[in-house]
Amino acid sequence: MAGSVNKVILIGNVGADPEIRRTQDGRPIANLRIATSESWKDRNSGERREKTEWHTVVVFSEPLCKVIEQYVKKGAKLYIEGALQTRKWQDQTGNDRYSTEIVLQGFNSTLTMLDGRGEGGGASRGGSDFGGAQSYDDYGSRPSSGGGSGSGASGGNRSSGSPLSRDMDDDIPF
Repeated sequence: MAGSVNKVILIGNVGADPEIRRTQDGRPIANLRIATSESWKDRNSGERREKTEWHTVVVFSEPLCKVIEQYVKKGAKLYIEGALQTRKWQDQTGNDRYSTEIVLQGFNSTLTMLDGRGEGGGASRGGSDFGGAQSYDDYGSRPSSGGGSGSGASGGNRSSGSPLSRDMDDDIPF
């Protein structure tokens, strides 16, 4: 079908340490559980209410699996972009079951650690171009290189040399 889009964007916290499995030929597959929450004030009672949704995320990209294995822990805040995928399987009694997952594979997947490398629990650490966030594309590399506080005063191209890197250096004053 032309003109269709299958894209999921989540910002949430990792509910448990990621599970890394390996295929028979040694390629890693990472499984994550991400919690997203919303809160509101109940009109009738005036109480604060909260609803948490749990999302299953499966990562087939080998570079992203390496980043997850090294740096992502329970409590880490992540920004992810992937695609929805539903798979059919049978339980022990032979009943058909369905699981809908967010899948990160190929060129359309992104993982950004919003609280710094391996610091879980929401702690933020500076020293990146994204104000404490560490962003990785499907190649497992940060889209823009350059340490420090991200002042952008270096001028010129700060890309990592890859023709596919996302150069974020522009003249917008913010």
